[in-house]
Amino acid sequence: MLPIPLPTLLPGLLQLAKEAGRAIMQVYNQPASFTQVTLKSDQSPLTQADQAAHDIIAAGLAALTPGVPVLSEEGKLVPYEERRTWEFYWCVDPLDGTKEFIGRNGEFTVNIALIVNNVPIAGIIYAPVTDELYYTDGQNGAYKQAGTKAEEKLQVSGKTEKLVVVKSRSHSTPEEITFLEQFPVATEIRIGSSLKFCLIAEGKAQLYFRHGPTMEWDTAAGQAILAQAGGQLTSPTGEPFQYNKPSLVNGSFLCTSWQ
Repeated sequence: MLPIPLPTLLPGLLQLAKEAGRAIMQVYNQPASFTQVTLKSDQSPLTQADQAAHDIIAAGLAALTPGVPVLSEEGKLVPYEERRTWEFYWCVDPLDGTKEFIGRNGEFTVNIALIVNNVPIAGIIYAPVTDELYYTDGQNGAYKQAGTKAEEKLQVSGKTEKLVVVKSRSHSTPEEITFLEQFPVATEIRIGSSLKFCLIAEGKAQLYFRHGPTMEWDTAAGQAILAQAGGQLTSPTGEPFQYNKPSLVNGSFLCTSWQ
């Protein structure tokens, strides 16, 4: 059991995501720091902002939920033999959309999710540039808060014709084009990072198909939010999406505004 109920934890988690976002923006707004980019072992980019956000989130989660494991893109990867016994853990992408960050289009996010029995239950996505929070405690629906405005409850669209599909700004494949031909798609929106999940959760799009690899921390928070807004994330053939796998690499997935 978590030491504190999720609804009680939520305000602290939201503040933690914002604190990480402020650290990211400090780098984003300083050209000298912004240009310091290295490549990780998988050749994906790492900036000072990724590490700064990770340090803040890791320390904050340890204070909020002592003893609860944290699996983070920028942290030390835990062997499967150790984490296979985890009943729950935090799954974190401190800066989702590093390519968007480097490209300076503002479409990057902070992602924090709670995984319980290998299913994302609670999720927070924070977009620092627009100061928009998307979140769920897994029990009381999903919400969006923009700046100082009052929170608004998220609900997927009931649209079944002339669908809007959301696509990655950085990744696209012929397989995705072919797969989406089975749906009555009228238009598309291209956007970076986990903001794609958010657009479906708030009713601005109805479909997102990803062919090719992502990591579990790329999808966990978005899946939790989407589910609480009335949508779902599954395999392309409708099977439940798996977490805490021996390999943390995701296969293809489909997000829809229906369940």
